[in-house]
Amino acid sequence: MPTIVTHAAVPLCLGLGLGRKIIPARLMLGGVVLAMLPDADVLAFKFGVAYGNAFGHRGFTHSLLFAFVVPLLCLLGYRWFRAGFIRVWLFLTVSLLSHSLLDSVTTGGKGVGWLWPWSDDRFFAPWQVIRVAPFALSSYLEPRGQAVMWSEWQWVWLPGLLMAFLLFVLRKNFR
Repeated sequence: MPTIVTHAAVPLCLGLGLGRKIIPARLMLGGVVLAMLPDADVLAFKFGVAYGNAFGHRGFTHSLLFAFVVPLLCLLGYRWFRAGFIRVWLFLTVSLLSHSLLDSVTTGGKGVGWLWPWSDDRFFAPWQVIRVAPFALSSYLEPRGQAVMWSEWQWVWLPGLLMAFLLFVLRKNFR
């Protein structure tokens, strides 16, 4: 998995690029929370749930079903986000889907359970370019952890910031 902070890159960069009029701060915050939410499944380790279990890491919380249903539930309070119904659902869905997509392009783990509950199979994208992040925070002070941070910068943050800049320029030029 990428680090939990890197999962916030997609909603942050989209929100900054599109601007506050399109993505209000509350909606961006909601996107960041949903982009990080699937990794709450690591709590299952504390209850003895195995990594490869459907309820283990990268299981049901990384599924397409989860990515479409949770934003639908958020629509119950869509006015809080200070944006229209469709915009809230679309932004939150993209934010949540980005999590499993980023996990699928990492160099380790057991894949992503995209098709749960219809299948327990785990999947990777056709290419894995982001170094898988270690669970231990102390590992980030070691060369392996630093390589992970560089990989995330190179494959997630830099492209995301470039996308944000392009969206900003397009938004300013097409007013």
